[in-house]
Amino acid sequence: MKNNKLSELSLTELNKQKKQLSGLLIGSAVVMLLLFAALLYLIIKRQNFVLLAVIPGCMLAWLPVAIKLSQLNAEIKLRGSDVNSNL
Repeated sequence: MKNNKLSELSLTELNKQKKQLSGLLIGSAVVMLLLFAALLYLIIKRQNFVLLAVIPGCMLAWLPVAIKLSQLNAEIKLRGSDVNSNL
């Protein structure tokens, strides 16, 4: 994805990026849940509770995507209020 400022993008481009990031976040959440289940199985089976520290570390991978998605939502909301105020 290009590194464009959000204010320079059109509303359709913002909605497209929002849809892509939402899909990415949902897809990665499903994969992470499956991996967490496998990790929990290994933790219980081998009695190696040190591996529990891996779970919060993996969740940090979602942070940049979640921040970008919240910025996109804020920009879309701002544009929506601008359109409504001009009517």
